[in-house]
Amino acid sequence: MKAGVVHAREDIRYEDIEQPKPGAGQVLIKVKYTGICGSDIPRVNGDACHYFPNVLGHEFSGTVVETGEGVSSLNVGDRVAGVPLVPCMKCEDCQKGNYSLCKHYSFIGSREFGSFAEYVVVPERNAVKFEDSVSFEQGAFFEPSTVALHGLNRVDYRGGECVAILGGGTIGLFTMQWAKIFGAKKVVVFDISPERLELAAKLGADEGINTLDEDFMEQAMALTDGRGFGFVYETAGNTATMHMAFELAANKAGVCFIGTPTKELTFTVDQWENMNRKEFMLTGSWMSYSAPFPGREWDLTAYYFKTGELKFDESLIFKKMPLSRIAEAFEMYKTPGAVKGKILIDSEQ
Repeated sequence: MKAGVVHAREDIRYEDIEQPKPGAGQVLIKVKYTGICGSDIPRVNGDACHYFPNVLGHEFSGTVVETGEGVSSLNVGDRVAGVPLVPCMKCEDCQKGNYSLCKHYSFIGSREFGSFAEYVVVPERNAVKFEDSVSFEQGAFFEPSTVALHGLNRVDYRGGECVAILGGGTIGLFTMQWAKIFGAKKVVVFDISPERLELAAKLGADEGINTLDEDFMEQAMALTDGRGFGFVYETAGNTATMHMAFELAANKAGVCFIGTPTKELTFTVDQWENMNRKEFMLTGSWMSYSAPFPGREWDLTAYYFKTGELKFDESLIFKKMPLSRIAEAFEMYKTPGAVKGKILIDSEQ
């Protein structure tokens, strides 16, 4: 089969490799789309790849074409989204259902061959079925959607509150939608891109605030009658938005950092004192799993995509590119700001 194989830093090649076979308890998936994740970029353009040669890709959709011995929940022809985490299921964290915290995990698309290929083999429980009414494009967005929902619930989320979403990227826009689905009084998205704020409004955001505006904080506080936001979700991993979260939080708020920072981060005494004086709860979020594996994050994504309450818009996709042009796709990321949205790799072209 054809695959995009990473051989070294900045060296990903479209070439032939052996097609995998499903073993007991596994299924073979004919891959349709795979989204390039932010974590894939340093694995190709930097030094973050675990080994060489490697086949990355973990945000994927496709069709089951073969089942291994003992597989009972999936059939040939099922449309599925890939679940990339392969927890050990034996450690203390796994026994408690905290699969994201497993220290002995594998991961499809980084620690074992993934979906930048025509076919991928996964354990039966790592394929989530979705209805024919859900597109393969949506299937490739299951993983970022589940990351957003997991982050939403890392604090004691409840409806009826004003919610701030810091960052209008893919994760931020899904977090915004989940907050709305579960009863937010008002959801406000903060970003520096007018285009992302327009897309946020299209997907259901009540308000959008451009943080390049000098008075953006005054605008934000006016929307909450000066109280601040009951829930704040930072999804950009940016120093400015992480600082902003402390300012926007209301008394007794829930604040969750979903975004992954890439630079050293410091807070002034006054900034940090916000947490003491407001007594808000601050936590982080990692991946997207709960018990029973892979968790309600995945079940609810399949359900709400089916009902249409979890909205999908083609504007979330920057480009669709054939697998044969995967090196070109990663080259695009070397120009800051050149990629505005998700690149989907089409393994059938």
